[in-house]
Amino acid sequence: MSAEPIEELATGHTLVEGPVWDERRGLIFSDVHAGGAYALDPATKTVTEVIAHRRGMGGLALHAADGLVVSGRNISFKPDGGGATVVLLAGDDATARVGFNDITTDAVGRVYAGSLAASPFDAPAGDAALAGALHLIDLDGSARIVAEDVRLTNGLGFSPDGRTLYHSDTLRGALFCYAVEPNGDLGPKREFAQMPSGAPDGLVVSADGAVWVALAGGGKGVAVFETNGALRDKIEIPLPMCTSVCFGGADLRDLYIVTGSDGAPTENSGTIYRYRSPVAGLPVAPARVALPQPTE
Repeated sequence: MSAEPIEELATGHTLVEGPVWDERRGLIFSDVHAGGAYALDPATKTVTEVIAHRRGMGGLALHAADGLVVSGRNISFKPDGGGATVVLLAGDDATARVGFNDITTDAVGRVYAGSLAASPFDAPAGDAALAGALHLIDLDGSARIVAEDVRLTNGLGFSPDGRTLYHSDTLRGALFCYAVEPNGDLGPKREFAQMPSGAPDGLVVSADGAVWVALAGGGKGVAVFETNGALRDKIEIPLPMCTSVCFGGADLRDLYIVTGSDGAPTENSGTIYRYRSPVAGLPVAPARVALPQPTE
């Protein structure tokens, strides 16, 4: 177990998700149930609103056009400072795509997004759950499915060389991986690791290729896996529902760990912690997908 101290930076949220590091504003994150996205200044521990009202944002990514790509009922671009929303990929009840959860970007700025075939808050467990898919939004704005049969899509992250994509399937309790083709397509899915406790949620990859996975479902921390899938370490936190992780700071050695309120004393116990990592995280490129004309 890691002996490094865990520092609490902010609390009082419902379900903290989608952490992403912004060199200008600090840690950007969402509050899924209460709505909105926020920026946490780690130096002052102050929190300011970035996006108002929108609920259900499980994933966030920076965009090179000065805004955020956000998930929820659709994948959308929200410009900094307000303005019209641009829908990049819509949900579709006819094809069992009711929304999207975690997202990430590759080195050239394509967006990968996991879809949900049922709400993660009322979906049946195990094999009875409807399966979603993994979608790719290409640089020209076109979208396609690159993997299927995902029970509950969560964390996404690339290996340092960009040739492997890691993907949490929470209901299966396992972390999977795919070989990545030069055009962004994915090879067959294979199991990478089982969790030591809880279920896999958000994830991030460090510069040495290790995969850091948030342990939801009472996991109380973050599991760190070697490149061969062996468990390297577990970072303990005080709350049971760890939802996601993100590297940040000037040297990318600050690991931000975020939580929900399940199993906590109140429904507003969602908390952000900081852990000083012995290794740096990988920088995550901003999205560079084309932005169509605003639709709402």
